[in-house]
Amino acid sequence: MIKERLCREYIEEIERLQLSVRELEEEIIELRMQLRKKTEEVTSLSIENTSLRHRVELMERRERQILELLKKLKVPLVLVDEDEFEDINVED
Repeated sequence: MIKERLCREYIEEIERLQLSVRELEEEIIELRMQLRKKTEEVTSLSIENTSLRHRVELMERRERQILELLKKLKVPLVLVDEDEFEDINVED
């Protein structure tokens, strides 16, 4: 009797533990999927960032080349730092 009762308790505990293991495995699968999505997102953002950085470098190089050309042609230039000025609303 005691042996049967103990065995039944152990069997119930084993079943409970097996259920917990299955739930944990499902959670691990879900977390892996989330990690994969985040990794893909980071990779995509990194590629986009690299592309944008390259475009900015090209624009800066073009700007320098244009300025050098204008200097050689002796075209009068006024360079304005937009950050130093406040926005002005012009009403009609």
